[in-house]
Amino acid sequence: MRAFIFPGQGSQAIGMGKALADASPVAREIFQEVDEALGQHLFKLMTEGEERDLTLTENAQPAIMANAIATLRVLEREGGVRLSEKAAYVAGHSLGEYSALCAAGALDVATTARLLKLRGRAMQAAVPVGVGAMAALLGADIDKAQALADAAAQGEICTVANDNDPSQVVISGHRGAIERAIELVKEHGIKRGILLPVSAPFHCPLMQPAADAMAGALETAALLGPLVPLFANVTAAPVADADTIRRLLVEQVTGRVRWRESVIALEAAGVERFVEFGGKVLSPMVKRSATGEVETASVISMDDIEALLKGL
Repeated sequence: MRAFIFPGQGSQAIGMGKALADASPVAREIFQEVDEALGQHLFKLMTEGEERDLTLTENAQPAIMANAIATLRVLEREGGVRLSEKAAYVAGHSLGEYSALCAAGALDVATTARLLKLRGRAMQAAVPVGVGAMAALLGADIDKAQALADAAAQGEICTVANDNDPSQVVISGHRGAIERAIELVKEHGIKRGILLPVSAPFHCPLMQPAADAMAGALETAALLGPLVPLFANVTAAPVADADTIRRLLVEQVTGRVRWRESVIALEAAGVERFVEFGGKVLSPMVKRSATGEVETASVISMDDIEALLKGL
């Protein structure tokens, strides 16, 4: 059994999608559709822009989605593959949930791009620059990370944002609390705490204004039930009902990304193969999180697509 998975923020890089677009008119069509939906030359920014501009949340989120969906569409159209026949489930890390829903037919490309543009802007605007921060905890499991966050909070927000795998957890909240947490890592048996170069404290209660903005946008967005169930970030469980998905996407803005638990739950549901589209960030996390032997593949290039086709 197979799951198609989609990366989140941090997987962007200048040059992304260029080789694929050069090789495939299908990919070029997706990138053009996203540009038209946003009224922006996003693909030009992705391929020849400045790193600092691509890293902006409002650009990175739709760019990562566009790259992932372009990769999948090339596989589908040029390889004659149907997602519903080759994948039992989809899942995505944070913004990757929107890519997963687009891949599974719950959202069209233009709607997905506009939602992610809004999501990026809303998350950026939710907290003034300098007020919040995030840190990666290396050598930390979820229990150690939670204990550290509780100890560092001291009346401020400090919470687990991403439970990525058994050795990496990300915390988010007020900058002062995050800095205290980094100072306390050794006391909690954690190898290292690294302040992340992000513009806002994602996936914590400080993001409530962004959650409110997404609630309004999702209420009117054309969202269908996906062709295959989505394993949701905030529940680590499958969902296929459109109204429930809307609610979970709103909760996801302030809630924890339960990626490690999602991998374990997918494995328990019978998934043995995880295929990541448009990145190579999630595959190592999957390997570290799985309780048994699983196969992973990262699909970025035409060569990757051709190799995948041989195994489908």
